[in-house]
Amino acid sequence: MMTWYHSWRAAIRIARRDAWRSKGRSFLVLAMIALPILGVSAADLTLRSAELSTEQSLERSLGAADARLTDPGMGGVPIMQTPDANSSTPVGNFDNKPWPDGKTDINKALPAGAKSLTDSQGSGKLRTTHGLLNTEIRELKSSDPMAKGIMVVDHGRLPQKADEVAATTHFLESSGLKVGSTLTARGLDREYKIVGAYELPDALETDQVNALPGALLTPLDKALEKSGLPGTEASTTQLVRISGGFTWNMVKQANAKGVTVNSRAVALDPPARSEIPIYEQDGWGNYEESTAAKAAALAAVGTVVGLAMLEICLLAGPAFAVGARRSRRQLGLVGANGGDRRHIRAIVLAGGLVIGFAAAVVGTILGLLLTFALQPLLEDYLGKRFGSFDVRPLELLGIGLLAVFTGLMAAIVPAVTSSRQSVLASLTGRRGVRKSSRVLPVIGLIAVGLGAAIALYGSTMTDESIVVAGGSAIAELGVVALTPALVGLFGRTGRILPLSPRLALRDAVRNRGRTAPAVAAVLAAVAGTVAVATYAASSDAQGRAEYEARLPHGVVAVMLDEAGGRDVPAVRATVQKMLPIDVRADVDRISVGKSNCSMYGGAEGCGRYEVVVPKANQCPLWMTDPAKPNEDPSTKFSKAERRKLSQDWRCMENSGGGSAYADSGVLVGDAKLLKVLGIEDAAAGKALAAGQILSFDKRNLDTKGKISIRLVTDTKKADAASEKGKEAPGEIKTFTAHQVAGEPTSYGVSMIVPTAAAKASGMNTVPLGAYYSTDKMPSSEQRQRLDGELDKTGSDINLYVEEGYTSENSIILLALTVFAGLITIGAAGIATGLAQADAEADLKTLAAVGAPPRVRRTLSGFQCGVVAAMGVLLGSAAGVLPAVGLRLTEKRQQMKFYEQALDQGFGSFNSTPYVPIIVPWATLAALLIAVPLGAALLAAVVTRSRGALSRREAT
Repeated sequence: MMTWYHSWRAAIRIARRDAWRSKGRSFLVLAMIALPILGVSAADLTLRSAELSTEQSLERSLGAADARLTDPGMGGVPIMQTPDANSSTPVGNFDNKPWPDGKTDINKALPAGAKSLTDSQGSGKLRTTHGLLNTEIRELKSSDPMAKGIMVVDHGRLPQKADEVAATTHFLESSGLKVGSTLTARGLDREYKIVGAYELPDALETDQVNALPGALLTPLDKALEKSGLPGTEASTTQLVRISGGFTWNMVKQANAKGVTVNSRAVALDPPARSEIPIYEQDGWGNYEESTAAKAAALAAVGTVVGLAMLEICLLAGPAFAVGARRSRRQLGLVGANGGDRRHIRAIVLAGGLVIGFAAAVVGTILGLLLTFALQPLLEDYLGKRFGSFDVRPLELLGIGLLAVFTGLMAAIVPAVTSSRQSVLASLTGRRGVRKSSRVLPVIGLIAVGLGAAIALYGSTMTDESIVVAGGSAIAELGVVALTPALVGLFGRTGRILPLSPRLALRDAVRNRGRTAPAVAAVLAAVAGTVAVATYAASSDAQGRAEYEARLPHGVVAVMLDEAGGRDVPAVRATVQKMLPIDVRADVDRISVGKSNCSMYGGAEGCGRYEVVVPKANQCPLWMTDPAKPNEDPSTKFSKAERRKLSQDWRCMENSGGGSAYADSGVLVGDAKLLKVLGIEDAAAGKALAAGQILSFDKRNLDTKGKISIRLVTDTKKADAASEKGKEAPGEIKTFTAHQVAGEPTSYGVSMIVPTAAAKASGMNTVPLGAYYSTDKMPSSEQRQRLDGELDKTGSDINLYVEEGYTSENSIILLALTVFAGLITIGAAGIATGLAQADAEADLKTLAAVGAPPRVRRTLSGFQCGVVAAMGVLLGSAAGVLPAVGLRLTEKRQQMKFYEQALDQGFGSFNSTPYVPIIVPWATLAALLIAVPLGAALLAAVVTRSRGALSRREAT
């Protein structure tokens, strides 16, 4: 008795034999299905392996300790924290009083009977073979059993003496040093020997050295302070081990003393939400992705996966049709020996099953091997070591089943088509005539209309891009369903074509069963390419219009804000030496307090300065009422008043453009700076020469034409006064000023203070950097050599070269064009192979009536070109819709934010949104002309001029 098992077993054996006989076609389909499976399985393995368990994560952060105690910098006031210690906040309401700030002694929070291990971290500049390298400096007795797992020794050993250090492998690679080398720090005349190399499993790219506690940070800080240089800014935590673990109650006791705790016991067994005080506060919560967001994400992933499977099916389907067409005699024999339609369908479907299964096995195995072989490279790319090589069989099985399902789906249409052929037609090779379906075009029209309506609604009525994307996907599927009917419409143009293209077009139209899938595959690939290319070109045009130059074209700026400008003169000379400099303009900055204070630093003994804006020139929207310091001053105005005030000159953003690397845009310099910035104003140059401040923002001038600068030495008192809406205490320096006529582009510089005026007023200035105009734009080689020289200083140098707007989309557009071209040629090539199998009788007839041998080659080329041209034309038209919809959605979103800004009084900081829609004509030209032409020429070249001899078929 014949059961389904026996029939499918026989079908699979036949399909396996046919796949082995047609190795080229089988390999092509297998590769199309296996490559995505390889990528997905490798990605799954990589993500799962890099995903650490709680125990692994704790081992890397705590070692073998039970907890780590940290000072959150809140002055020791009681705090509340999340169980993972990533967030904390002080207990109480600080709306009307200063936020707690300051250090606390974490040792006071140690429980009785606990063992502790100090872990201190700072940073300093260490001497390398290349110069100086800013490096993390750590002091941890890493040989202590409590620290096991934090540092993994690569080679050598951990430090055991005060003059020994170990270094991360990344530091040794960056510095050119090795185990056994001598290490010194800038400012410290003491040598240390590198005795080992280690790595931080969670931060492989960290430059760090480790010494014993007290061996490096403390002496380095003393030496730096003596030299007037910034210190290491070291911070200390305590690793703790205690019998029974560090419980949640113990964590809350430490919080009461102003210390946060990362506890192993709490991480492994978190407390109930009701026991976490911080979650009871307004604005705090255990935020999770909403169900709607998860559904949207799943829908997006499902859409991408579905479209990818559709593309593979459309590409692989014609290949199965080729196999079925070439095996029609065999399938006819099955029917002649008692097989019915379901057996024919089973044989063709078994072909998809066999290749899908093979693709799943090959793709999964290659994904495993590739991930295992590339594990070191993947870990370096991610910047951390895998927790383990985590293979999850069920996930890989699901990915493999996706390949099998794809193979079956690709074989469905060829299976149904083959089963409908009569036994006689299969045995004699006759193709028969079958009318096209009338239902499919109707479904396609409905899908196109529905998808277009959804996309239109999404782009004009909502701000959700997912709606536009979903509607566009539905419309594209509708166009795919319409493809057979559209192919028929193309056939009407055949009467105006020469012989070979007319034959090719007629053949494509008459055999829509093999033409339509190939055209649809090209359509889908090209539509995606055109959509992304249109969106990228439009975004590029918007970026070019919104780009704001920081400096004139070709101008170079170098700034260095550390150590009181100690290294600035050397940096200035290096830039001038290595670049084609025309004019150099040195600039300094105003310094308040110690000479080694940074521009924005709030260290002890460091102050700041403020430009005093006259009250009459202050924007009413920003003027705080001292009686109501916590009230937003803009709330007392209506929306209409806020919109009007946002256009008031007092509230307008400075039209100078750009952004200067200086506090409040104040620089100390001379007339050379005007020349470099391209400001041609003789009066401005004379004013600077006369010792007057040059102002580019008229709000800073009072009625007497003077500018005042307040020197704030006590920043805490100043901050407290500011919170109360009062003026900060400090000495005020007043200068005669010259307001530059008109609104020249000053590139963020609000005023230039002459050096003589600063000295005369008693203000302290320190070197900051320089601006340079160039004879020509510095080349890439010159930039690289300069970067290498500046790196040797070990300083945090801010170097900027104004190159104008540079597009990053050109390479993307080229890659998309190449991708679409490959898909087009592949799909058209498959359709051409099927056409040659079908048209053998026509070619023999042509040869018999005297057609030259080149007709076969020409016809093959035009068959391939016709399929490519139809797919590219339809895809180009279909791809514009989603791009236009997404751009319109973005315009609505940006206009909405702009209107809100106007209502709130911030309209002066925002220009009216410019969201253009640009069609990438160069990409479209390459797709519409170059790709079909290339596909036709390639098909013509690889096709033989003469067909193989064959016996006469029975009729």
